[in-house]
Amino acid sequence: MRNKNSQMVFIDLKTVFVILFFMIFLLIFMINFINIKDKFTSELLYRTSNRLPTEFFLELTSNEIALLGESDIVDVSNELPSLSEFITRSVFDIRHKDITTLFGNEIPSFRTFNTEIAVAGMGTDLSNLPTESSPPLDILLKERELAGQELEESNSNQGNTLPPKETGEEEIFIYHSHSWEAFLPELNGVTDPDSAVSFNENKNIIDVGKSLQEELNKKGIGSKHSTTNATEELKKKDWNYYQSYTLSREIVQQVMAQEKTIQYLIDIHRDSQPRSVTTMDISGKPYARLFFVVGKENANYDKNLSLAKELNQKLEEKYPGISRGVFVKTKDDGNGVYNQDLSSKSMLLEFGGVENTKEELDNAIKAFAEVFSEYYLDAEQVNGGSEVDGV
Repeated sequence: MRNKNSQMVFIDLKTVFVILFFMIFLLIFMINFINIKDKFTSELLYRTSNRLPTEFFLELTSNEIALLGESDIVDVSNELPSLSEFITRSVFDIRHKDITTLFGNEIPSFRTFNTEIAVAGMGTDLSNLPTESSPPLDILLKERELAGQELEESNSNQGNTLPPKETGEEEIFIYHSHSWEAFLPELNGVTDPDSAVSFNENKNIIDVGKSLQEELNKKGIGSKHSTTNATEELKKKDWNYYQSYTLSREIVQQVMAQEKTIQYLIDIHRDSQPRSVTTMDISGKPYARLFFVVGKENANYDKNLSLAKELNQKLEEKYPGISRGVFVKTKDDGNGVYNQDLSSKSMLLEFGGVENTKEELDNAIKAFAEVFSEYYLDAEQVNGGSEVDGV
């Protein structure tokens, strides 16, 4: 009787596995056959696999490599998640032992508190952490741009860009993963911070990149600057807002392939915090405060964090209070990589907030360009000296 019951249980398990396999096959077929935007792309699989614990893949591999299963490095039997934990973590991004992941999915902006403060600037605390800007509103953008392109203003400013001085090579690439981010003082009639978006290069974050390039050029540092309209490019590819870093990654890789001397990558954004958080008066002049974001999910994390800390310190020495600090983000509260795996001299730099004026931004840009150029030229001298010493 006992053997018969065991046999029945075994048959039931086989039936369950067959049904489960069929359901998975049917689900994959439906997703790929029906016109659904989010198919099983490499990007989707990459994001999903990164949510799974390392031990899960170690266990799978140990089934094929016997010695790996006998390793004393990791006790897989103790670390391997249960089936329910595996499902909730891979599908819902909720971890059993971390209740904050449940709150983070249900309470708006709760995930913000996952951000690590590596260096706290003046007044920086958990109440005023960086706030991600809202996705571009297509209808609003169309109405605004059709109503106010102001082409004459754009044309009048075309002659203001200074040609780069002869530096021998261009090592800095400035770009914008969220090129639509704009500033309320530059948008006539707009008062809602969530509506501070624009295609106009003279009113959005691209203008900050242009100004930084000009300031670097004045100091003899050659750089390249991407003015790509990220919103339009995402539409062309039928991609969503959350793939903006995938788009900018393609741009960065293309530039780095063409220009082998590119080393410094600067992705410029603006924050969504109000001016009370993003503005500082220094020696009688108003400055838009800035800060650094470092992605923790890549091999260059330590070097990029070190670079951000050093520049942050130099900024604070010359302009006390200009920086809100250095923040570290994982995939739990952001992209987690920010293309910083492409270079150990990468920065995600946020200038000001949604309410900052052009004057405040320009003052901050000049301050950063001054400090960065000093750092850059010192580094060049050190590298040059090293090469001489090695001859």
